[in-house]
Amino acid sequence: MLDATWIAEQQHFWFRGFRRFVHPFLVEATTGVAHASILDCGCGTGSNLGFLSQFGTAYGIDLTWRGLEFAHKKGCFRLARATVAALPFRAAVVDVATSFDVLYCLEDDVERRAIREMYRVLKPGGALIVNAAALDILKGDHSVLVHEVRRYTRRSLSEKLREAGFDVKRITYTNAALFPVTATVRAMQRLRGIKEDGGKRGDFDVPPPPVNAAFSAALGLEAALVSAGLNMPIGSSVLCLARKT
Repeated sequence: MLDATWIAEQQHFWFRGFRRFVHPFLVEATTGVAHASILDCGCGTGSNLGFLSQFGTAYGIDLTWRGLEFAHKKGCFRLARATVAALPFRAAVVDVATSFDVLYCLEDDVERRAIREMYRVLKPGGALIVNAAALDILKGDHSVLVHEVRRYTRRSLSEKLREAGFDVKRITYTNAALFPVTATVRAMQRLRGIKEDGGKRGDFDVPPPPVNAAFSAALGLEAALVSAGLNMPIGSSVLCLARKT
């Protein structure tokens, strides 16, 4: 399962698009910061640590031993087993904290603690980059597979970050280019009944090469618009850059 997940994270159009969307946010977060320390809160297989290492020294924490062991075998060594709700770091030591598709899987009280913890470990002026599932109308099989608790709007995520003391600098939906496809598929899943097993691998399956290439190209064009400063009005994910005040 982890091998298949790793392959999907390298090849699947969604993950390719995700890295393109996040890239300008990381550039902004690390501009002017020498030797930035970056903490990925919920690193999973460690797939994103190599990407994050382009912008500084990347560290990862995750709650599952299997994911951490897999990441270690793939060459990631700055790892620790921990929950984002109780980070094993002193206060004000991290330049950038990232939370990629983690918060929406946490129960309400754990989610609040996690946001406060990321605020605590950041240096004054440090940046938080959050990516999370968006819009309740997109619930489907995948929601079961990833143990989804909630989906966010730009407003709801902004409010939760501001309650913890963050200054939200930019927030946008992403994957708008594929929203009609995603919305249709998820609506059909709800009509026939969401599968209790989440459709086994669900959205992690890499589609046929022509489809994968076409969807990757569509998200690439959208990512260029996001990089240019345009915020998407709708999408299946919400991406935010916030600063510790």
